[in-house]
Amino acid sequence: MRTIQKIVLFFEIRSFGVCAWWAKKLRLRTEHVRRFFIYISFIGLGSPLLLYLVMGWLLEHKHTLRLSSKPRSIWEL
Repeated sequence: MRTIQKIVLFFEIRSFGVCAWWAKKLRLRTEHVRRFFIYISFIGLGSPLLLYLVMGWLLEHKHTLRLSSKPRSIWEL
């Protein structure tokens, strides 16, 4: 398998779901959020990619960082 195909496969399997999460929070269609991200990436010369990766990392690790909005009970300690 070629290197580019491996990279694409990695991102397809391990996609962070940042756009889907924002779409759910803003009550928009996922396609619109993705399109906005693509346009803003062209305007910002790719700098929003770093922001996307940080948000993806936070979403992947929110259970360890306790960023969930659900209150925890005493039995979950």
